[in-house]
Amino acid sequence: MTVRNDSDIVEAYEFEVVGGCAPWTTVEPARLSLYPGTSEQVAIVLRPPRSPEVRAGEVPLGVRVLPAERPESVVVTETTVIVEPFAHQRARLIPKRRRAWRSARYRVEVQNNGNTPTVVTLSLPETDDHLKIAVSTAPSTVDPGAKAELELRARVAKLLWFGKPAVWPVRLDAVALAADERHEHELAGELVQLPILSRWLLSLLGALVALLLAWLLLVRPAVLSAAREAADGRAQEIAQAVEPQAPADQPGGAPEEQPAGEQGQGRGQGQGRGTSGGGEQSSGTIEVRANAGQRATGTYVVPAGKVFHITDIVLANHQGDEGVLTIAFGERTITVIALETFRNQDYHWVTPIDIPENATVTATVDCARPGTPASGRQAPNCAQLLNVSGELGDIAG
Repeated sequence: MTVRNDSDIVEAYEFEVVGGCAPWTTVEPARLSLYPGTSEQVAIVLRPPRSPEVRAGEVPLGVRVLPAERPESVVVTETTVIVEPFAHQRARLIPKRRRAWRSARYRVEVQNNGNTPTVVTLSLPETDDHLKIAVSTAPSTVDPGAKAELELRARVAKLLWFGKPAVWPVRLDAVALAADERHEHELAGELVQLPILSRWLLSLLGALVALLLAWLLLVRPAVLSAAREAADGRAQEIAQAVEPQAPADQPGGAPEEQPAGEQGQGRGQGQGRGTSGGGEQSSGTIEVRANAGQRATGTYVVPAGKVFHITDIVLANHQGDEGVLTIAFGERTITVIALETFRNQDYHWVTPIDIPENATVTATVDCARPGTPASGRQAPNCAQLLNVSGELGDIAG
């Protein structure tokens, strides 16, 4: 820029940059002194950062010339600067690894660190028939400095009933178009397919079968035999109690005795507190709803005068929510499980877990991200169901 002193005195000039270029523009030298009728040039240096904050396109530039001796003679010169576009994206698959029985959901996060909008689409390479990946074919536009998430679903063709977990590779490309440039980002992850009947479950079933056989062959006959013996002995006692006695005034007669029923009333009975043997099957359902990033709790309270012998719990995560579910019986934490690892889950106990009166069964949900139910629309919040069942017995005095 040429600066000329048209006044009749020696003048010093300073410079001030205005407009959208001001944060990254300087004038060298910053101060200039000129005699009357002379002129000199100063350099305007532009250093735009390689950042999405400086958008590509035309940016106005103004330089205000400030005379020191005669400030009323200020002059502003203007021009336009064209910022060239550049492309810089970052794409990643979240999460890298999923564990599921058959299908799992992932998302592709694309961050646009360039200074021009980017159009992103997902492309699938050739795959076999064992694993199918479904993605949205609609392109998504990402503004500079912003990010977008695109969902995909991987599904295995067949269920795995027995054996070790199978690992399936999940591969796809995120194609970004920006500033007449095409960039492909290769993404890779894994789907770990879990067997329906795992080793511990098979071991548990084997143990249950062994216990059942032992009961049928050993314990049950012994119990039935003892019960028969006890019944026969009691019958003999009753028969002896009601057998007629000789009068007391006859020779050899025994003293008069009270009937067996009256004799029994005089015996003291021990008082104790425990559960009665005649309980009834019962169940309770807890529904918990929590917004994303929040925690919610649902409880079931054992009625007064009762004790709950819990043998089974069933969990339902029908939306495919993400987060953490914590189940507690009273003050005892039973399990902590990640929501994304199951849709339906159940637990069973051979020996019941006793929950006393007025104690609670608690389900706590920490919702990280609501899932997508069968309707195809993302749910507004996380929703879990917990059904707890067993025998609800009375507390005997």
